[in-house]
Amino acid sequence: MTRIDRPAVLVTGGAKRIGAAISRAFGQAGWHVVIHYHQSHDQAQALAAQLPSAEIISCELDDWEQGPAMIHALAHKLADWRVLINCAGVFDLDAAQELDPAVFERAMQVNAATPTRIGQTFLAHAKAPTGRRLINITDQKLLNPNPDFFSYTMSKHALTATVPMLSMARDDSRDRIYAIAPGAILASHDQSEAEAEVSHRMNLLGRRATPEDVANAALFLADGWLASGETLYVDSGQHLTPQPRDVLFLARE
Repeated sequence: MTRIDRPAVLVTGGAKRIGAAISRAFGQAGWHVVIHYHQSHDQAQALAAQLPSAEIISCELDDWEQGPAMIHALAHKLADWRVLINCAGVFDLDAAQELDPAVFERAMQVNAATPTRIGQTFLAHAKAPTGRRLINITDQKLLNPNPDFFSYTMSKHALTATVPMLSMARDDSRDRIYAIAPGAILASHDQSEAEAEVSHRMNLLGRRATPEDVANAALFLADGWLASGETLYVDSGQHLTPQPRDVLFLARE
């Protein structure tokens, strides 16, 4: 095993957007950060170079076998692997009126099936003397649904369902399985920054949540004293504000 005098965390999709904020926060807090990427090699490498202790790893999450293989390889390499954060995902548009089979299959694989499989592999093989923490990044749409991004929302519901089930099935009582449900934070899909500035304040606080808010929530859960199976909503109260459409479209109305 590699001798690293720090606890380790793997962040899928850890080179860009919210994933990069999570990687940066853990690195600055003294962790060894494994930054997963797919096509963002240069961003991953540049981010790793900025952190005190980091490495990068690539795998295709739209594949049934590559994710678990990545986890097996890291489990044999890392002596104190405490946290896996499933942050990578796809956000493609389809609607409730007509399910798009290709969008659905990709969303369910990348956003639900692969995170679940690598989480199961992590809990089965990673070594951590203090117990392990599996943290899935979901979405405030779980409690505030609308008919847009239909397959994406279905996939996040599927991933969320695994959190209590994996908590019930864990073999080590020190392990914790959590979810973080962000609201609208960064411009997404074909949204402009001007639209994002409007839409991302459509919440109870009128405040735009930040990637750093999500990263701080992940650091909090990494300590693992909260009961297993919990979900933290990091959305300035957006999940308490019913919205008939995705904020992407509300900002254009």
